[in-house]
Amino acid sequence: MAKEIPDLVAEARAGTGKGAARQARREKKVPGIVYGGGVDPQPLNFEYNYLIAKLKAGRFLSTLFNLKVDGEEDVRVICRGVQRDVVKGLPTHVDLMRLRRTSRINLFIHVEFLNADKCVGLKRGGTLTIVRPEVELNVLAGDIPDQLEVDLTNYKVGDTITISAITLPEGTKPTIDRDFVIANIAAPRALTASDDEDEAEAAES
Repeated sequence: MAKEIPDLVAEARAGTGKGAARQARREKKVPGIVYGGGVDPQPLNFEYNYLIAKLKAGRFLSTLFNLKVDGEEDVRVICRGVQRDVVKGLPTHVDLMRLRRTSRINLFIHVEFLNADKCVGLKRGGTLTIVRPEVELNVLAGDIPDQLEVDLTNYKVGDTITISAITLPEGTKPTIDRDFVIANIAAPRALTASDDEDEAEAAES
């Protein structure tokens, strides 16, 4: 199932250049621009507080958005840069790029762990330790997976779950070129403490 794309609301900005941008900032707005997609660049304005909330939510530079501008068709975009005030660090300009469905982009995709109630290792007291709750993937803009799934059923205590254990959608690949760890089934604390005591006794003898 395709991931639901979050909206990014903006308004068209009539003027261009530094004067129009300064006017936008006086009106508590952040100027921006959207380009690409085979059409002319379009100046935009974002409500300041709205944009701040989006930035604080995280992953702004790696999230595919559905750009909504009154009177125009929605378009898929990704942020290509946020300029900030050098002193206060507040946003002063946003650059967006339009994407075609065939465009390839890097996005962080959530990992969902299934069948924890059936997991062999967890039933025996193990603990699921999640190393990467999200994985950065190179995906097609028109075919973004909703999530990655890991079936925990047959994992035992001490097992490690790596990216190779996940079946990725066709045309999707991790941005990291190695078999990195997603999670592991850690041994119960009591068992770990017992092992430590055994090792200490062996060392003393």
